[in-house]
Amino acid sequence: MDRTKSDNMHNVAVEHLVGGVNSPVRAFKSVHGNPIYFEKASGAHVTDIDGNVLVDFVQSWGPLIHGHSHPEIIQAVHEKMLNGTSFGAPHLGEIELAKKVKQRFTHMDKVRFVSSGTEAVMSAVRLARGYTNRDLLVKFEGCYHGHVDSLMVSSGSGLATFGIASSPGIPNDTVATTLICPLDDIEAVEFLFNEHGQEIAAIVIEPLPANNGLLVQRNDFLKQLRSLCDNHGSLLIFDEVISGFRFKHGSYSDICGVQPDITALGKVIGGGLPVGAYGARDEIMAKLSPLGPVYQAGTLSGNPLAMAAGAKTLDLLDDDAYDYLENLGAFMEQRVNAVLEKHGYPMRLVRMESLFWFSPGKESPAVRADQIPSNAGQLYADVHRELLDRGYMLAPSAYEIGFLSTSHDESHILGFVQALDDSLSILDWS
Repeated sequence: MDRTKSDNMHNVAVEHLVGGVNSPVRAFKSVHGNPIYFEKASGAHVTDIDGNVLVDFVQSWGPLIHGHSHPEIIQAVHEKMLNGTSFGAPHLGEIELAKKVKQRFTHMDKVRFVSSGTEAVMSAVRLARGYTNRDLLVKFEGCYHGHVDSLMVSSGSGLATFGIASSPGIPNDTVATTLICPLDDIEAVEFLFNEHGQEIAAIVIEPLPANNGLLVQRNDFLKQLRSLCDNHGSLLIFDEVISGFRFKHGSYSDICGVQPDITALGKVIGGGLPVGAYGARDEIMAKLSPLGPVYQAGTLSGNPLAMAAGAKTLDLLDDDAYDYLENLGAFMEQRVNAVLEKHGYPMRLVRMESLFWFSPGKESPAVRADQIPSNAGQLYADVHRELLDRGYMLAPSAYEIGFLSTSHDESHILGFVQALDDSLSILDWS
């Protein structure tokens, strides 16, 4: 596949943008070569500036559950744009989208809109600390919650530890209030609560971790977290920035049978425009300004274009849409597994409805970050390159997941499966 124009454009971009990109994973550093520069996109396809048309399983990293440039979403945004792009003031679109969110996340009495998933989680953590008057936070290795200083942490040594900064520029005092545990290790969490239970404001977790692979957790583990929070007066925060609205009822809490105190949302809720949100019961949200002392604000929060895109996206997510996504996902799983079996399982497919991930190695899929093989990136990079040359776009990282949309169909899946088979044959994985 010719990418001459993309390569040339990247040479220009590095003169003006840091690394030529505005988000690190876009740099393609882990998958051979330079980034691809897109020119346009429609449905399941993206077209780059060299004229290559690719079947896209990234879908802007998850927001586009109906594919690129869905005509009804484009029309909804266009109509709103004619009345103005931003008000910095209340408008009806905020109320409309809030109602739709609450219909699917029934534990929310009130919603606050922000401009990104990172901002949503950051604000949820601040609210939990303000509500409990406690400082400590428990998070899990392998769960990414955005580039918030106090959440950009990795574990030290020991059963469960105070976090250490995972990026320069984060003061030690900032991460000193964050405690780290392995996923699926209730003993480690119990140890923390035995040591610090009266100081812990909240546990924050992706109930379906999907930023470091798709690490499906046991429902019993999530239920035990709920019990620990209840027993110690701490709050449970679910980060559903990725998983939110990917399931028929909207909330992963309905699937796992665990109700969080606060939920953070993003991606699908904005239909491709920048939106995040968080919500909780009245008692907790009453602590938030302008009702309470916990401050959070944003110039573009509740932006009318984003509210319109989000509302139309959720309207289109009816039962038929969810059934279609599940059936397509099951079709993909069946066909991909047959290819992986043929080649001796160089990787394992993990899927939950429209979310999927290739867990590297022959063993059972990872459920914790430390179970992902250290050479996962090297293995994935070769597959990614071969698939790209055959017209199929996966995320340029072994640790990012793939997304199905209602714009994908069986022909896209069949073509992808054939490309995967051809790629593995050339790479001689057997």
